[in-house]
Amino acid sequence: MKTDSEKEKPSKQSGKKNKGHVMYSMDEPKTDNRLSEPEIIYSYQPFYRDDISLLTNSKKGLDAKAALDFLSLSGFTQDEFQETFKTTVKTIQNHVTRELTLDAAISEKLLKSFALFDKGTVLFGSAKSFHQWLNTPAYGLGNQLPFDLMDTITGIQLIEEELIRIEFGDLA
Repeated sequence: MKTDSEKEKPSKQSGKKNKGHVMYSMDEPKTDNRLSEPEIIYSYQPFYRDDISLLTNSKKGLDAKAALDFLSLSGFTQDEFQETFKTTVKTIQNHVTRELTLDAAISEKLLKSFALFDKGTVLFGSAKSFHQWLNTPAYGLGNQLPFDLMDTITGIQLIEEELIRIEFGDLA
């Protein structure tokens, strides 16, 4: 097993793959060299596979590129991302350039969001279809838009519970 000093450092060159992720710069389009939905989700599953992994990885802080990977996966607009994570894409891009990690709160929300999209893409067939559902009033959530709940951990948990109800046909 590699020590922290032996682990790969993120590449500062745009478009170069590093540990299965694509680095983006602000001057190149994000559509080049995108990973597929399953590849993005699969690469983050070990970080949220159980509550202890989620807690440990949140406290350690995710590489900032995780936020760009989530943005790519989710189909969120930059405004939706900012509304949900209370930070701007430009700030995230600066963190990537400077090879910084995200704080525990954003890391936890990102991992919970990856887990949510993991479940949602299984249920709805694609991240795009799940994103559409997030913007449709949900009966089990008091006819609120699920997206409007994603800005808090409790809201994400409520959406997870609604997905479980949908999965098992308990829509009453």
